[in-house]
Amino acid sequence: MGYRLKVMGLMTLCSLLFMQAKAQELLNYPLDTINGEEVYRYQVEKSIGLYRVGVNFNVPQSEIIRLNPQLRERGLHYGEILLIPTHRPVVIETKPQVVETVVTETKVLPAPAPKDTIVPTDTVVAAPDSAVVADTLAAAPDTRRVMELALMLPFESHQTKRSGNAERMMEVYQGALLALRDMQNDSTLYRLRVYDSERSERRVQALCDSTELDSVQAIMGLVYPIQIERMATWCAAHQVPLLLPFSDDIDLNSHPHVLQFNSTDEQEADSLCAWIKQRGDSMHCVLVEVREADLSSSIRTLRKRMSAHGISYSALPLRDLLNDSAAYAMDLEKENLIILHSDRYQQARVVLPHIASLHKVGHKVRIVSQYAWQKENIELPQVYTSVFTADTNREAYDALWSQAYVSEHVSESPRYDLLGYDLMQALVAWLNGAKETNGLQSTIRWNQVNNGGWQNACVQVLTY
Repeated sequence: MGYRLKVMGLMTLCSLLFMQAKAQELLNYPLDTINGEEVYRYQVEKSIGLYRVGVNFNVPQSEIIRLNPQLRERGLHYGEILLIPTHRPVVIETKPQVVETVVTETKVLPAPAPKDTIVPTDTVVAAPDSAVVADTLAAAPDTRRVMELALMLPFESHQTKRSGNAERMMEVYQGALLALRDMQNDSTLYRLRVYDSERSERRVQALCDSTELDSVQAIMGLVYPIQIERMATWCAAHQVPLLLPFSDDIDLNSHPHVLQFNSTDEQEADSLCAWIKQRGDSMHCVLVEVREADLSSSIRTLRKRMSAHGISYSALPLRDLLNDSAAYAMDLEKENLIILHSDRYQQARVVLPHIASLHKVGHKVRIVSQYAWQKENIELPQVYTSVFTADTNREAYDALWSQAYVSEHVSESPRYDLLGYDLMQALVAWLNGAKETNGLQSTIRWNQVNNGGWQNACVQVLTY
């Protein structure tokens, strides 16, 4: 009897230790609030099913399906994001605090993560609160018109280890500051409110419920759909424009005060179709066939738009391509445009060597790629659509960056500092009545969508 008790006690202890370790592991998943319910954002791992996800999170499968209804139709896919209920009460945040600082010198200190800050842009600093001086404007009142703007991005300022994405957000912020300094003039003083939007809807909700944004004339930023929907509703009620630098899936018909920079799948597909039709009979389109469930949304949209534009294409089974027996689908006299089934490089890279082999034996081959693939050094001619189309002289800008921040900007494409610069310039131009701007990296042209919000219509097909 005593032996059994010892064994049962040991098993109970092991179970408690396992549960404690699992609970600690769950703390590492991002949290969000969906319709007032706190959830984990979990990225599905390899070789894991819905049953195992439920066991790991101690949540019934029915609860997971309730928050992720797409699972009823197509099941679980590796890499997708699932919402998992935490079953914990939602704690409402208190009113956010904003610290007003006036910067009167260009001394650059190490850049901490931005806190909620108001940054007058007479001069540029590395980040909010990196140099705080007494307010000298009180002694000599400024007669210029003051334009207050807000920037909301997930800087991850409360996380111990910040991700590479947070560094990109910092560069967007720094580029935006440079744009405001360049636009500063004798008649207008720009002030920028900076907020760490984090990953939670509660953060945005607290801002909307407070009076912090009452004097703001325009807002730029936000990344996550639930945050965008909440802020877009506030902007509609207060008639304040909201410029989205990354999102491309908000319903602009329902949000007349939203400006969306990224192009939609339909815009990109129509641009590519127009490019194909310009080449007439000199191009032969080849669609690599896979299961319908495996098609990305952008490729599915492209296929539909090709049919709408009357563009014919040949179907190439994926197995034939992987078996190096795809030559029969190539046209010896034309350029063969191969359309892959995925917009993710990590998925498409498996088939790229087989397409390259067709290119090496003399077939004229070009692939429909994605903008991010350009840095992957693919040894194939490519074609893609992009909103990053401008090619202006940036020497003056780079010199200004080095002088202001005493650091090198991240050398990647697209450059996030230039994105911040161009979008802030476009937002101010919008407030002054201009619907088109030529930036350092992007030409932006706003077109209204059915009396709703505004979409950047400057999408071009680039090849190399």
